[in-house]
Amino acid sequence: MIGVRFQGPFRAHGLQSILELRDLKTLSGRQCRRYHADVGRSYRRMILITPRSQEVTMPNSKIAELEQEIAKLTAKLNGLRKEAAPQPAADYRFATLSGEVSLLDLFAGKQRLLAIHNMGQGCRYCTLWADGFNGLLAHLETAMSVVLLSRDPPQLQRDFANSRNWRFRLASHGGGPYIREQTVMAGMDNMPGAVVYERSGDQVFRKNSAIFGPGDLYCSLWSLLGLAGIDAGEWTPQYRYWTPPAKMDDGGENLLE
Repeated sequence: MIGVRFQGPFRAHGLQSILELRDLKTLSGRQCRRYHADVGRSYRRMILITPRSQEVTMPNSKIAELEQEIAKLTAKLNGLRKEAAPQPAADYRFATLSGEVSLLDLFAGKQRLLAIHNMGQGCRYCTLWADGFNGLLAHLETAMSVVLLSRDPPQLQRDFANSRNWRFRLASHGGGPYIREQTVMAGMDNMPGAVVYERSGDQVFRKNSAIFGPGDLYCSLWSLLGLAGIDAGEWTPQYRYWTPPAKMDDGGENLLE
């Protein structure tokens, strides 16, 4: 049975030095929650072992060292983001299929709003990011309201979202004041990224923002490709990875390309 040797905080929670995978079923709910929390903070300190409890040597210590450094820098970055002073923002207007709404309306009663800046249906990379966020939507919405914004008109937004099975709330800035003034990159009025807003009564504040780009931290696919030695310049997302056969068994009449 493959197991892991725990160090530091794992032992503090009453777990054995070697915990076989089948033993997870015997942990209490509280122990499981603590276990998963500690794995998130300390998994790189664990030593994988073989079925014979023999330690496996890391194939490349430089990779492990760099991963630890990135983890520390990411924690530092998030600390700085937490401390960042919110900046006042206007209550911009957006078009939706239900009519005009304001930035305050998009909070939907919550204190935080994640506004995803999508370039629109013409960007395969933006589609890739949104595909990923769509899978996280239920989790994200426990912490804040989420909306996908683009310059596409509302009906086109909805048609494209339906084609991707997206469940986002959608709103169109139409390329107007919002995206010019709230861009994630100065001088770029249609740059993909995200902005987190906070509200205090009827006042909106911009808390933090991020730029999206190939190889970034906001699409897990880049890290998985990296494990295979494939960098962002070697792979391009597509709207679909299947094409109809040249000869259709049903005759091929009225086939949409």
